Amino acid sequence: MKKNIINIIFTSCILLFFGLQSYAQRTKEKKADNEFDQYAYVDAIKIYEKIAQNGYMNTSILKKLADAYYFNGKLEQAHNWYKELFEGKYEDKGKQLIESEYYYRYAQTLKTVGNYEKSDAVMEEFAALEKWDSRVKIFESNRDYLKEIEAVSDRYEIRSISINSEYSDFGAAILDDQLIFTSARKTRNSSNQIHSWTNENFTSLYSTKINMNGSFGDVKLFSPQLDSKVINESTAVFTQDGNTMYFTRNNASEKGKKRFNKENASLLKIYKSIKQDNGSWSKAEELPFNSDNYNTAHPALTPDDKWLYFVSDREGSYGQSDIYRVPLYATGTYGKLENVGDKINTSGRETFPFISKEGYFYFSSDGRPGLGGLDVYRAKLNVDGSFGEVVNLGSPINSAYDDFGFYIDPLIGKGFISSNRPGGTGSDDIYFFAEKICKKNIQGVVFDKDTHKIISKAEIVLYDSSYRVLDTVISDEQGKYTTEEVNCGLKYRLKTSAENYNTVENTVVLNHIPSVEEVNIGLEKTEREIKVKDDLFKKLQLNPIHFDFDKSLIRPDAEIELIQIVEVMKQYPEMKIEVKSYTDSRGDENYNMKLSQQRAASTADWIIANGIDSSRVHYRGYGETNLINKCAKGVKCSNKEHEQNRRSEFIVSEL
Repeated sequence: MKKNIINIIFTSCILLFFGLQSYAQRTKEKKADNEFDQYAYVDAIKIYEKIAQNGYMNTSILKKLADAYYFNGKLEQAHNWYKELFEGKYEDKGKQLIESEYYYRYAQTLKTVGNYEKSDAVMEEFAALEKWDSRVKIFESNRDYLKEIEAVSDRYEIRSISINSEYSDFGAAILDDQLIFTSARKTRNSSNQIHSWTNENFTSLYSTKINMNGSFGDVKLFSPQLDSKVINESTAVFTQDGNTMYFTRNNASEKGKKRFNKENASLLKIYKSIKQDNGSWSKAEELPFNSDNYNTAHPALTPDDKWLYFVSDREGSYGQSDIYRVPLYATGTYGKLENVGDKINTSGRETFPFISKEGYFYFSSDGRPGLGGLDVYRAKLNVDGSFGEVVNLGSPINSAYDDFGFYIDPLIGKGFISSNRPGGTGSDDIYFFAEKICKKNIQGVVFDKDTHKIISKAEIVLYDSSYRVLDTVISDEQGKYTTEEVNCGLKYRLKTSAENYNTVENTVVLNHIPSVEEVNIGLEKTEREIKVKDDLFKKLQLNPIHFDFDKSLIRPDAEIELIQIVEVMKQYPEMKIEVKSYTDSRGDENYNMKLSQQRAASTADWIIANGIDSSRVHYRGYGETNLINKCAKGVKCSNKEHEQNRRSEFIVSEL
């Protein structure tokens, strides 16, 4: 009896001990959760990892521990914890659901450790869960993204610069002969206050002179008047005359104290400052489209200073952060703010925009297939504000880590990029890059696809990615052709046509291997019987004519297709056609009918202007009738889906 009582007491003590231990770990977990919710990720990591060392773990801790590293750009460490999460080592009772976003983050971190095959496999799982996510659509349409990235890689030489510190340095810009950049370095003038997100000092703007030999002078605060010491200042951009600066700063009161929202977060805002006659900078003025409820950050200017681009996570964004723009007026006022659209923005993060003097739009994104983390992408920014094809800049600009803050002077092919890749001095570093000189010809043989006989006198037209004609050549008696030299690392299109053969288009991405690019082109004999009521576009298997939203102008890509309509009508001199043009369902029905009539007229006028008699070309607009997909009024669709309905058809009416 006495022995049983002793056993009961001993067992009770053991249970009490483990109960107290469990209670202590849960208390620590709550404390860590509180730090995590306050964006104090470094402090949260310390507590979570201490809990893990004590053998206490659950899926909630795994998620937050991995996320804390992920949000701090520590992707390798994040990978380790995401891996444990997906291996299911620490299953709670009833096993918690792993939300779909964790699949995407895990896929990103797998690239950081070099496992691209596993990353793509996890992306397949993410795609099954989120088939409507824009990141899935982009991934599924770019299965060969690694080959495409490899083809445009090795365009630049890159090196770390001497001004990097052991802390974060990023976001380079040029003002006269000065490099202006952001840094969390400790100086005599810096505050001892630590930013809980990064466990580093608050960032400030610094400057250093760029010497003629490419070295740098002493680093100093860019503007002591603007430096607050207790909030972050970062990412400055300057107007062409150097007299106006836009920059990012934490939400702050008139006295420079941090302001917090209801989630106890001090969000980012864009401020403006004017250079004074004595060289100092005026008191920062907050821009009117900032808000206490969302971030507005990382400004960029067009070369004419007429548009300000920036990043925000405001309501209505496509993803976690989007790029927006607003017109700047000479009066100092601002126009209507607009999202740049889903040609650029994804369900992920788009950030750090930059527009070069030659009109190219650069930005960083983790929502597109890339090398891992944030990658830098480029698209042509057209005069009307639309964008050309989005292209990954490849290695070494991009890495398996976060790459951002791109700046280039296109006249000299040199610039700066920020990255947290391994081998740097601090957590983020600034790298200098210079473009390698690489040009090459495209050459090959044109042949009959069935008989393999050579085809002479074939016309080969070389276009850039925006369908601008670069060169036109004719194949010789041996079927050979050679284009003029063009820049490596870019995408081109070859349009090949020959009498009695179907026209074909080939896409070519020139790599940086120093040799001629060989593209042999096979053509198929024309075998078509055209009848009344045929749609020439379907009959000729051409690409559809599309129009930009609310526009009736013929686009360059459409001109390439219309040329072939003209060629067929010249082969059939009795042929008459009706041009039918349609709009998408957005906007007023009557207005759309009028717009479609204008589009039909523009298309007919183009055909007539290229050698077809006006009596042979009739046209009519049909407005938003006969939609070819689900995108009726009130149905949520992407711009790409709406574009499918903005089309023209070419119906043979007489023959």
